[in-house]
Amino acid sequence: MALNFPNPSRSFDEGRKGVRFVGHDGVFEVPFFIEADALVKASKAARPLDASQDDCLSAFDRLRPAIHDVAREIHGNRRRSSYTLNASDFR
Repeated sequence: MALNFPNPSRSFDEGRKGVRFVGHDGVFEVPFFIEADALVKASKAARPLDASQDDCLSAFDRLRPAIHDVAREIHGNRRRSSYTLNASDFR
């Protein structure tokens, strides 16, 4: 079954400086975390994010389709119980 993202919720993780979100593969929840550095690279931002909640959540919302595409690709290549997306996952 394909990974999809029917729930648009996401949350900021202050301790790890990034955003948590959840995908679904059939009946299974698949947790993801994207690091703030990955949000910077994915957005091709001219200035770095300050890794604040507002910056990270805004960047995530703008980049949601691209982030979901990368999450699907990674999940399809290596099945795990959870995933961390980092800057090297974005081209």
